[in-house]
Amino acid sequence: MGIQKKILIIDDEYDIARVLRDYLTKNGYEAAAASSGKDALRMMELLQPDFVILDLTLPDMDGIQLCGAIRESSDVPILILSARGSDTDKVVGLGFGADDYMTKPFSLTELLARINAHFRRYDGMNAARKQIPENEGTLILGHLVIDKKGYKVMANGLEVSLSAKEFELLHYLASNKNQVFSKAQLLDAVWGYAAYGDENTVTVYIRRLREKLEVDPSKPACLRTVWGVGYKFSLD
Repeated sequence: MGIQKKILIIDDEYDIARVLRDYLTKNGYEAAAASSGKDALRMMELLQPDFVILDLTLPDMDGIQLCGAIRESSDVPILILSARGSDTDKVVGLGFGADDYMTKPFSLTELLARINAHFRRYDGMNAARKQIPENEGTLILGHLVIDKKGYKVMANGLEVSLSAKEFELLHYLASNKNQVFSKAQLLDAVWGYAAYGDENTVTVYIRRLREKLEVDPSKPACLRTVWGVGYKFSLD
């Protein structure tokens, strides 16, 4: 695996944090645990993790609030691991910047598969970005300019702040203009694990992109829904 990737586990249940830490360590990661929001923010600065596993129920801070606080200063991937499994909790968690959501009880094998899939995609995209010539890798589509090498998006001449996963989803759809993709196909292409993922994740991310990029998110001009099938990027 080369240099060990660092994973921060934020969970106040000692047994769960210990099992996760030991399991991830055995599978080649450097893992550390924090049991409160305050400790987590301190360890974010000290450890500079490559991945965060976040429980929503903490003794001093709501996990959703902590997710937002982490996202203000870092684009580290965040996977929420929580006993709160309602669709509302998932939508709120993803809306505050989380990249993925799993419910307790959970499978260690599935969790590891999701983490591995993220790093495979991240490492692959980094290698591809380094090979893009200086003046290539930019899509100009209507009012949008999508710069793959710089991970930047301009809308009507103004830079729009997107998370890494928001950018990847937008770039994938825009690179395949007018092609319709199902939610499962987008999960596989952008997250890397259609077999494990929750398709609601794609719905939430499409909504967030529309809110940031569309003039009227309720009447999208480029990120279109194809009812009963999925989504496509299309400019008429």
